[in-house]
Amino acid sequence: MTLTRLAFKTAVAGLLVAGCSAIVSTRTDRREAEAEAQFPPIGQFTEVEGRRVHYVQKGDGPDLVLLHGASGNLREFTFRFVDQVKDRYRVTVFDRPGLGYTELAPNLRDPWGNDGEAPLQQASLLAAAARAIGVDRPIVLGHSYGGAVAMAWALDHAPSAVVVVSGATQPWEGGLGPLYTVNGSKFGGSVVVPLISAFTTDNVVRGAVAGIFDPQEPPDGYLDHIGAPLTLRADSFRANARQVNTLKPHVIHMSQRYPELRLPVEIVHGTADEVVPIHIHSEKLVNQIEGATLHRLPGIGHMPHHVAMPAVVDAIDRAAFRAGLR
Repeated sequence: MTLTRLAFKTAVAGLLVAGCSAIVSTRTDRREAEAEAQFPPIGQFTEVEGRRVHYVQKGDGPDLVLLHGASGNLREFTFRFVDQVKDRYRVTVFDRPGLGYTELAPNLRDPWGNDGEAPLQQASLLAAAARAIGVDRPIVLGHSYGGAVAMAWALDHAPSAVVVVSGATQPWEGGLGPLYTVNGSKFGGSVVVPLISAFTTDNVVRGAVAGIFDPQEPPDGYLDHIGAPLTLRADSFRANARQVNTLKPHVIHMSQRYPELRLPVEIVHGTADEVVPIHIHSEKLVNQIEGATLHRLPGIGHMPHHVAMPAVVDAIDRAAFRAGLR
């Protein structure tokens, strides 16, 4: 092959790659704009250390903070749950960093990076945001990954009580599978994530949501409300993957500190949860904290705050009573 032909083929290949990249970028930008138009911010913003934090606040009474899990945003709790507790609590729901409309730390925005914002860092940001809007020593409830952030809040920021719902609070054996491994990597974050953002279909989203609820089903109207396309934005998808992919070493460190806690801790977990199994997480957590209580929900999967809502509300009320707020 002559140098001229080699140069020509290389140029053509470069143009094809650039063209594909441009198509992906254009499609990603369009879908992200559509997601934000369909699911705009529904709350207010406060600024902490130059970062905007998005929150919804409703109700009156003792302060209750709600923290959503992985792949979510605060709409996860504004779908019906807030309405169940706002009559007797002042409820503040936050978007966690990088998800919804709360900004990610500037040093973690590089598409070629692979660091995730740790639970202790997230708790620090959100506790500061809570104080900025007049919320001090709340009951903090965290679901799934949010359970790790709630425990981080307990370790460093002295809430009145903690409620952990299906919480990922302990180290586990093995990895998390290829999805998080690849998308949490430098290559995946830069190359694979934009493809997912550009081409993931509604059927894939529905299937993922069904898997999270299994063996129960999502309630009517859930998918229309939660704003799943917001999580498919490239920056949010990367942030989520990196947070989950880097969680294990953080919970190893945090779990060594759990025995020092002296506050009411109510734990709610379904026995059929295969996303965050009860025997790996909550059954260990309850034995690490003096006075903690575990409420097992037979046959319930990963989403008890939707499919067994009264049990979660009761746990909040118990935590409030134990903390002297009721």
